[in-house]
Amino acid sequence: MVDRYEITCGPVRDLLIDYLRERQPALDYNSLESLAGYLVGTFWSDIKRHHPEITSLHLPAQVADAWKQRLRTYTKTIQTPDGSKAATEIRRINYRECLTPVRAFYLDLAHWAVEDPARWGPWVVPCPVGAEEINRRKDKRQRKSRMDARTRERLPVLPTLARTADQRRKGAAALLDAARSTEPGASFTASGQTLIRVQPSRSASTKIWAEEPGTGQRRDLGREEERAFWGWAAIEVLRATGIRVEELTELSHHSLVQYRLPTTGELVPLLQIAPSKTDAERLLVPAPNSPTSSQRSSSASATKLARSRSLHAMTSSNASGPIPHRCSSNGTTGMSTGP
Repeated sequence: MVDRYEITCGPVRDLLIDYLRERQPALDYNSLESLAGYLVGTFWSDIKRHHPEITSLHLPAQVADAWKQRLRTYTKTIQTPDGSKAATEIRRINYRECLTPVRAFYLDLAHWAVEDPARWGPWVVPCPVGAEEINRRKDKRQRKSRMDARTRERLPVLPTLARTADQRRKGAAALLDAARSTEPGASFTASGQTLIRVQPSRSASTKIWAEEPGTGQRRDLGREEERAFWGWAAIEVLRATGIRVEELTELSHHSLVQYRLPTTGELVPLLQIAPSKTDAERLLVPAPNSPTSSQRSSSASATKLARSRSLHAMTSSNASGPIPHRCSSNGTTGMSTGP
């Protein structure tokens, strides 16, 4: 991790390696790699690139200030209205994310030097990053403001997104149903499209293939319908419940539960949300004053989970069959409740 940045100063290189080894037991690989990128790539490599004469962690004030100033911005090449390209300086929004690991690096060395002065004592120097510089309260408020602004900008087109996803789902399902009832080699028309059913190979005998007459492009109608369905289901559940994407991917057939009111005996549908960012389990109850939203949430969730159970049962009984498309991190594809 350290040598990928080609550090020429041997003592500092060895120190960085020792420091990362000390931190390694408490970090996963991605966190350790990110820490190495901040300390070695963004911090020390930049210092050596602009000040090759420096061989110590004790940085002069002007050197540290110049590094922080470079960290605040980055150069981006943009295209001007006349078609030419120009380099411009863009403010880096998350520049404080590098200041915190650097300050922790200096403070760790000072703390470890108390227990092992022979090993860490020679590297104890004043930290170039002050405590007030890593205060991120203002940054968090600005980030919240940007998130709210993006929500306000995109909210007017949400109905269009939901309508388009629903039309795409219905169109893909109509194409798949029409193809299933058509013999290979014959043409069929559905959702305003005319395709030709293609005889699949033996290795893909369970798939429904079709070909566009004009271009000859082959299309897997089963996969298209699957993607369209899971995209619609994810959009409907997200907009009706307000849950996060990582919570959406954790939904299973156990997430839909019912509660019977002791007074009236009415069954109330509940959506159980597994602990995520807040580390607390939640139960979403349909709002009594918004029946349309609650019905949409329950309907989309039930359809989604029923589809997931049927796919899991199909693949469990037929190991050689197609594997259902699993949910990815963006939440726009299918989810699996299987192991």
